[in-house]
Amino acid sequence: MLVAGDEHGEGADAESSDRALQRDGDAARRFSVLSRTVFVGGVLVTVVLFGIGAWQRRWIADDGLIVLRTVRNLLAGNGPVFNAGERVETNTSAAWTYVIWFFSWVSDARLEYVSLFVALTLSLLAVVFAMVGSARLWRPFTGTAPTLLLPAGALVYIAVPPARDYATSGLENCLVIFWLGVLWWLLLRWSQDEKPRLAPLLVAGFWAGLCWVVRPEMTVIGGLALLMLFFAPVPRIRLRPVLIRALLVAVGGAVPVGYQIWRMGYYGLPYPNTAVAKEAGGAKWGQGLKYLWDLIGPYYLWIPLLILVVVVAVLLRGRRRRTSGATAAADAGRWVRLRRWLRSPAAVVTLMVGGGLLLVLFNMRVGGDFMHGRMLLPQLFCLLLPVSVLPVRLPVGERSGWLRWSFALPLIAWVGTVGWALFAANTTADTSGGQISASGIVDERIYYVLNSGHDHPVLAEDYLDYPRMRAMLQDIAATPDGGLLINSPSFMMWYVAPPPLPIPPGGYGHTVYFLNLGMTSMNVPLSVRVIDQEGLAYPLAAHTDRLADGRIGHDKNLYPDWVIVDTGMVDQHPWMPWFLDEKWVRQARTALSCPATQDLLASYRAPLTRDRFKHNIIQSLHFAKYRIDRVPKYEIQRCHLVDPTTPPPVPN
Repeated sequence: MLVAGDEHGEGADAESSDRALQRDGDAARRFSVLSRTVFVGGVLVTVVLFGIGAWQRRWIADDGLIVLRTVRNLLAGNGPVFNAGERVETNTSAAWTYVIWFFSWVSDARLEYVSLFVALTLSLLAVVFAMVGSARLWRPFTGTAPTLLLPAGALVYIAVPPARDYATSGLENCLVIFWLGVLWWLLLRWSQDEKPRLAPLLVAGFWAGLCWVVRPEMTVIGGLALLMLFFAPVPRIRLRPVLIRALLVAVGGAVPVGYQIWRMGYYGLPYPNTAVAKEAGGAKWGQGLKYLWDLIGPYYLWIPLLILVVVVAVLLRGRRRRTSGATAAADAGRWVRLRRWLRSPAAVVTLMVGGGLLLVLFNMRVGGDFMHGRMLLPQLFCLLLPVSVLPVRLPVGERSGWLRWSFALPLIAWVGTVGWALFAANTTADTSGGQISASGIVDERIYYVLNSGHDHPVLAEDYLDYPRMRAMLQDIAATPDGGLLINSPSFMMWYVAPPPLPIPPGGYGHTVYFLNLGMTSMNVPLSVRVIDQEGLAYPLAAHTDRLADGRIGHDKNLYPDWVIVDTGMVDQHPWMPWFLDEKWVRQARTALSCPATQDLLASYRAPLTRDRFKHNIIQSLHFAKYRIDRVPKYEIQRCHLVDPTTPPPVPN
């Protein structure tokens, strides 16, 4: 009886244990399904909200239309130029230009619509990759206890109004954050591979190497990523480590090095002409601080950033307590431990957050930008990548007070973040009624909405209602012989400097000299040359000295006297516009004959022969540093030329 009872008791215990294990397994599966459902639902909700918000604020900026002018020339067979016959790189992101060109060539759709939908798609995909990468980062938390991954940092990003503005603006912001999101996901995938493989390493290296063509300052992050991949332990395969690293260098450097050689030979510069025009190497810390606060202050952006930093610090501190026994081998050397650390999620987080902070400092140094928030959006995206989703551990079967806090604190932080997002999404930082503020910063979308009269200025013709645009078309039609158009104080007419006689068959051609390159160039044929006093499309202006107190991004202004000479128009009154000085024009003609300046002009105007390509490569750094004085008299003195307006000395 006792034996039978014991056997019966042992069988009952075993059966009870099996049922308990089955219940635990069923509960784990239910929590797993719940966690995945919540995560996928959070991603979908975030993307849908971002898409709706971006579409409600859809537009294409004037600078976005500048990109399309280059694409028009590419499609027409004139090359990646703004004006046919002049090799000038007016777009900071070479990759963005060719992305638009590719989809335009494939779809044969209108350029504005291609730009709009490609930009929106890349913006949405950037958020997806950010959240998926963040979920990979928090995988150790989700594997030890039932955990919900709730959208947090991603909500912060899409709640900031400039993020929605520049999701469809036709500028490269969408491509930059897409590149950052994919790089984030690739690096985390590479760092979490239990068995290192060659393919993820090379793919991550190739993608990191695109930094230079995505946007030059992204080299801060891309270059650091390549260094991390290079010095981290490599896969143990048949290839020797030195060959694997050589292959990584080749894959990561193929596109940026190849394009850089081509850029220097074709354009005669080591970086885009926009960097010369806006003096990216200059320092304006005070203006940069104003630009930073212009984004952080109005939306109280520091509140969600502080909340998320605190909650992550608490979560990581708790994890270190629970895993304090898991340390690296004591006998491993410092260099070995560092290399192992390089291939870890912690290193990836350090890279992205540290790189984002460095880019914030760089942006402050150059003085920020004139568009509200635009140039700080990639940095904000970087800083929010690790907390794109926030892990909230459910207090199931836990008795420890610390583990209860691991549920309550993230949940409170998430609720606070959502509350801030609801506030920020309906806030505007524009207190100047859509006009340029005293600091030179403006809400670019609101500015063009008000001045064009269109809620969604997307097409080039939407900007015809911008001041002076219709008058420009009328004056071009009224001067079939050609001429130089210079804007006047009146919105209803332009000054037109006529070409000299005899007029060649078909006319002399038109040149428009105006600051707003995008709307101007996209509303005229490619045969009309469009240049600007700031120098984005006009190297002669780009290579002038920066104005000390000029508006950021617009602190160069070449006098039109130079353009009269450069375009070969009549330089005498009454044919020349009345406000131009014949003396200054004569001095500009002499100043323009400076040998160094003529060499600069030849670098992008002379036929592209093999010798010219080689000469441009050799002289590209010199051309980048070369500056002229915008006052012709002083430029004559700088070049040691003879002033034609100086009366000859009186003989004794």
